[in-house]
Amino acid sequence: MCAEMAGSILIADKVPTNRIILKVKLSSAYYSVLQCDTGARTLEIARRERPNLILMDLDLGDMTAFETCRALKDDPQTAHIPVAIITLQGDTEAKIAALKAGADEFLTKPLDELTLTARVRALMRASATSDELRRRQETATALGFAEAPALFEACGKIALVGSTIEEARSWRAGLKGLVGHEIIVQPAQTLLEAISQDQIADLYVISASHNATSDGLRRVADLRSRAGTRHAGIVVVHDANERREAHMALDLGANDIITRGSDPEELALRLRTQMRRKQEADRLRDTMEVGLKLAAIDSLTGLYNRRYALPHVEKIAAEATTNNTPFALMLIDIDRFKAVNDTYGHATGDAVLVTVAKRLRANLRGMDLIARFGGEEFLVCLPATSLVEARACAERLREAICDEVAAEAPNGDPICVSVSIGMTMGGGVDGAPVAPLDALIDIADRALYDSKAEGRNLVTLGSHAA
Repeated sequence: MCAEMAGSILIADKVPTNRIILKVKLSSAYYSVLQCDTGARTLEIARRERPNLILMDLDLGDMTAFETCRALKDDPQTAHIPVAIITLQGDTEAKIAALKAGADEFLTKPLDELTLTARVRALMRASATSDELRRRQETATALGFAEAPALFEACGKIALVGSTIEEARSWRAGLKGLVGHEIIVQPAQTLLEAISQDQIADLYVISASHNATSDGLRRVADLRSRAGTRHAGIVVVHDANERREAHMALDLGANDIITRGSDPEELALRLRTQMRRKQEADRLRDTMEVGLKLAAIDSLTGLYNRRYALPHVEKIAAEATTNNTPFALMLIDIDRFKAVNDTYGHATGDAVLVTVAKRLRANLRGMDLIARFGGEEFLVCLPATSLVEARACAERLREAICDEVAAEAPNGDPICVSVSIGMTMGGGVDGAPVAPLDALIDIADRALYDSKAEGRNLVTLGSHAA
């Protein structure tokens, strides 16, 4: 079987040996790796291939990494691609210049594998979120209700959560005059209380000191688990010798990490980058919430409707084919739903639909697409998902529906329902020919029929992906 790629990375370095070493490290983590040796080639390949991440050395021969990065960020076709510039150890000026040029990150030589893979995972996660929001914006534009992007950066709020009040105050003093956003010192012990009272910041700077590393990591997890701060930017400040904890912070959901004692200008530049990303994501989400309610949201369940779902899945399929990554497609149908309507009335049937929709949504990721496809049928699309993960997700969805009461009958009796699921895989799957979307939907539909025929409350995989 062919390995499933975790995304594509472009390595730009004029030294072949450096490219080979990086390719070996990244390929072992199942990333698809592209290579080039000049700035001009970097720009050309980035525009054509749209990689998920670009890693580039400082010197590309015809151009510096800074010049190449600025050109990438100035081009609307490539501006969204995260860029990491590889600098020499201890070269503070190069680090600051990389961030000023628009780089999302810098890495220092020699590259140790643990640091490289942790940084790459964080940048790829940011890329996946950015790509999904961009797809939704493009779909919204095609449907005629997207708004023009904002041309200015609004004033945001940054909360500094040091291991002590004095540490947070020292950060604030260093940032004075460098960041045009509101900055507050938030005592660590009252952080969750403030969030519960809707005192929420756009960005959080969290200390993971050697005296309280676990507390700092726990706060990252706490912020990511709460609805009010789920989309906040998080920067973790760590000691130079706490590399493993810093990598754990990235994997727990921190957007960025910075070594304690770094130049305040570096922290300011990182905060500006994170604030820009946060505000862009917020604008795109707001556009979706307002526009989609008018044109692409099912009024009963609050899910996307068929009109929105099909062009959006087309985009997921096209990108999966380009990047050689798999995606899963499911059709989910409520078993014996007509009997619910006939026995209890349409109002009760609507209540069942709403409950099923909520449970499906609660058991999917933010990047997954769920839509009411018609009547009692739902469509789910899982980007960048393997067959094993898709099977597990389908079973989780099935169990979430049938394990609890879905609605109450007019006489007070509990109503329980089950669902049948037909599933298929698309995109770069084991070298198989790429099937068009209508064919994938037809395969999922036939698999759904098989689930019904075999007794209902089952998940069936379409025959071409078995």
